[in-house]
Formats: sequence, C-alpha cells, structure tokens
Amino acid sequence: MVGPRAKEFHPAFEEYCEAIWELREDDIDVIQARIADRLEVSRPAVSEMIRRMEHEKLLIIDSAITLTNSGQALAERVVRRHRLAERFLTDILNLSWADAHLEAGKWEHVISESVEIALARVLGDPTTCPHGNPIPGANYEAPDSYPLRAVPVGSAFTVSRIPEELEFTPGLLDFLEENSLLPGHSGVLTALSPDGTATVKIDGQHVGIGSFAAERILVIA
Repeated sequence: MVGPRAKEFHPAFEEYCEAIWELREDDIDVIQARIADRLEVSRPAVSEMIRRMEHEKLLIIDSAITLTNSGQALAERVVRRHRLAERFLTDILNLSWADAHLEAGKWEHVISESVEIALARVLGDPTTCPHGNPIPGANYEAPDSYPLRAVPVGSAFTVSRIPEELEFTPGLLDFLEENSLLPGHSGVLTALSPDGTATVKIDGQHVGIGSFAAERILVIA
C-alpha cells in the first residue's frame, strides 16, 4: 500500500540533495566547490541554491554542508529511484551503463511512489544499482571491500562496487563496461606501477586502469 504522500520539491532541490548525499557516501568533503563540480554549475549558482535550501531547512551550513533529516529523506528517495531506474534500464531494457546513468537522472524526478514499489517488485527487490552501489531502503549488507590498488600483485579479486564518483568521470562507465570491470567479475592484478596505474587480467584480457580509478574501484578477495 502506498503511504502518505511525501512533500514535493523542485527537481533542483532534489539534484542538490542527491549530490550532497552521494558526495558523503564516497567520503568526499561536502563543500560548495565539490557540489559545483559534481553538478557542472557555477559556484555563484551553488551559493545561491545552498542559501535557498537552508531556508527550506533541507541542509545546515557549517564547516561542511550537512543535510537535515528532511534533506536526508529527500536525498534517499531520489537516490533510491535513480538506482532502481538504472537497474530497470540495464537489466530489462539492456541499455549500456552510461546510457542508463543519464536516463535514470531524468527518471528519478518523475517516478511516483507506486511506480517505485512496482519497479522494486519487478526487479526482485535488488539491493544495489548495476555498479554495486547500495539502494537506500534495501537490505544491503556491505562486503569487506577495499580499493583495487590495494590488491597484492599476482592476487585474485572480484569487483564489488564502482563508486558514484567514477560514474561522473567522462567516458569511464563505457570503459569499465567494455572491459568487463563489472560487479561480480573476477580477475588478477598483474602489475602496479609507482604512479598507481594498475594492470589486471579479467575475462581473458589485460586492461590498464589509471590511478584515479584504481584508487576508487572497490573489490573483494
């Protein structure tokens, strides 16, 4: 049964709450410059929106920007719908990771609660998005994961999660999908250069991964 209707906010408020929540999820300092980079907007625009959101009691401005309970609830609702949409678009419609990520960014603002419930049912109540990031409200249990670059050379690993930060790196989702760096796929770290660049063998092919991604892709033993 659908519960009481949640208060609706302008999509811009949803975008900002989502960005703040995801930055926090990735352990990135939540400051206006990071929000501007994530949303690809000017810093003055971010400053103005942050003031409006503070007035709406969606966030608190201190040494860092923190969501209030209302802001947290709004963010989790949007993130949940985004990640369920990504699941539907990849698992059912067979869209690429990159296309699904872009489309889900549109869907997250228009999915109603009843459609959200139906999506979860049709998808079998998934606990993560296609990239391994937890779906808020799902029964997700975090595995004991660590960065790819921490794998000893010659050791095996299984990809667990592609953090949200990497989803916003241009071209990276396509690269990871094309080279089988997908949650559940296993490989071996064959080399690690002094600058942090990793070389792995996965699904029978050797793949070079830059230090930025190698520090953030999460794997399990």
